[in-house]
Amino acid sequence: MEWLESVSRYLIDHELKMATAESCTAGLIVSELTRIPGNGQSVDCGLAVYSPEAKNRYLGVSFELIERHGLTSEATSRAMALGALDNNNADVAVANTGIAGPESHDGIPVGTVCFAWAFRHEGKVYLFTATRRFSGDRDQVRLAAAHHALERIPAHHRAVRAGKAPPA
Repeated sequence: MEWLESVSRYLIDHELKMATAESCTAGLIVSELTRIPGNGQSVDCGLAVYSPEAKNRYLGVSFELIERHGLTSEATSRAMALGALDNNNADVAVANTGIAGPESHDGIPVGTVCFAWAFRHEGKVYLFTATRRFSGDRDQVRLAAAHHALERIPAHHRAVRAGKAPPA
């Protein structure tokens, strides 16, 4: 819980507003973050977008991109994060899509989660992506993915502020 308080404090201290676009975690990122009292001021919104139709409707993720790269891909998580950043009053958007279980899909193993973190800073947008594989049952994978998404925010934001982040 100490690490979660640290992330919460970081968001508040840097006056960051967060939006999430969550597929496999289905809102768990926002839920975990708001366990910390007072952190609601750091959350603009959290979207649970499981289906390709929801990803397209709410985030502008094209069906062509999903067909070309698949639902569980960094390309899809990237488009989700950028869509969340564009459609909300947020400085940071966190997105994920993956296979929490109980079984693999399209040859992608259970526990595979693709992430994207998009930041708006001084009129520019910066983006980080990563793919991780977590072990455990469905709920353990979802919780580990939510925690990983939150844990990376301070380091990525520091890279943005230091001018060492990739532009979107």
